[in-house]
Amino acid sequence: MLRLLIQHAGKVLTHQQILRAVWGPEYVQEIHYLRVYFAQLRQKLEENPALPEMIITEPGIGYRLVVVLAAHSPDPQ
Repeated sequence: MLRLLIQHAGKVLTHQQILRAVWGPEYVQEIHYLRVYFAQLRQKLEENPALPEMIITEPGIGYRLVVVLAAHSPDPQ
């Protein structure tokens, strides 16, 4: 799931797109799988899993990975 989100970073992936890509077409109705596995990913990746900043839920649609680019600071001279 994480690889799929990274491949489509910044774009919303629907529940069905994720389920089809990860588990196969016979699982496209098993949305509860996503709640469980995204909660586990957030526990591992998010600073505060209750207020996610990277893996965002788009209610009724799916999930999106937020791309945060680190600010580049000039080299000290």
